[in-house]
Amino acid sequence: MRVLIVTAVPAERDAVVRGIAATAPEVAELPVPGGVIHRLSPVPPTGRPLTVDVLAAGVGPAAAAAGTAAALTAAAVARTPYDLAVSAGIGGGFTTTPPTTAAPATMPRTAAAPATPRPGSAAARLGSVVVADAIVAADLGAETPDGFAAVTDLGFGTVEHLPPAPLVAAVAEATDAVRGTVLTVSTVTGSAERAAELLRRHPHAVAEAMEGFGVAEAAAAQAVPALEVRTVSNAVGPRDRAAWRIGEAMEALTSAFATIAPLLGTWTFDPEGTRQ
Repeated sequence: MRVLIVTAVPAERDAVVRGIAATAPEVAELPVPGGVIHRLSPVPPTGRPLTVDVLAAGVGPAAAAAGTAAALTAAAVARTPYDLAVSAGIGGGFTTTPPTTAAPATMPRTAAAPATPRPGSAAARLGSVVVADAIVAADLGAETPDGFAAVTDLGFGTVEHLPPAPLVAAVAEATDAVRGTVLTVSTVTGSAERAAELLRRHPHAVAEAMEGFGVAEAAAAQAVPALEVRTVSNAVGPRDRAAWRIGEAMEALTSAFATIAPLLGTWTFDPEGTRQ
């Protein structure tokens, strides 16, 4: 089992490495185009041998996609392809849930009516772990007179990748995580109005970050399943730096991956998305 974990910045990479290193010392640092991979080899309780490579690819979906694609391609060329790509790091949490009232009849065609959260989803408190059951590009599209139109509404591309449901469930259970949609944005939310608009369009959203869709898009191009794991450092909305809990979120990230790493070695993926 070979896993690629992609973070935005070195501090997140180091937090992940510390967690995995609780059960396996770092083996090596290996150069790849545009970056350096930190390789670890935890010993899973059962299943195949496990290799975990951790890469800080840069901030934003473009950097994440480029770094992920480079690492995946290098591994494929070396005939040691990855079985899973994981986007990991800290992010903003939707600390309130959307209302469940019916949408007005005049709601624009591109807006999603508020709905009851999927089983296992809830508001994401500061310091909590979030596992994506959907990775969504929230601002990839166009502004229209009727509001935001996703790029799929314009007839192009995709805006959503779905991680393997059994793996999401297993990781969420092991880490006591909140499950839901994690939004990828190129511009971090800075107002209550935009936070409310994102929740209106994506009522199952539990967090936002800047890299998950880039990692998932690059992985999908090579038929590699993707997962996104975040720990919540701040509430999505007005930028109140005094309320940020980056240190706590980094510690939670380390703790989460100390738990997740052994689990990954017991999991395999088939085209139907079932755990074997």
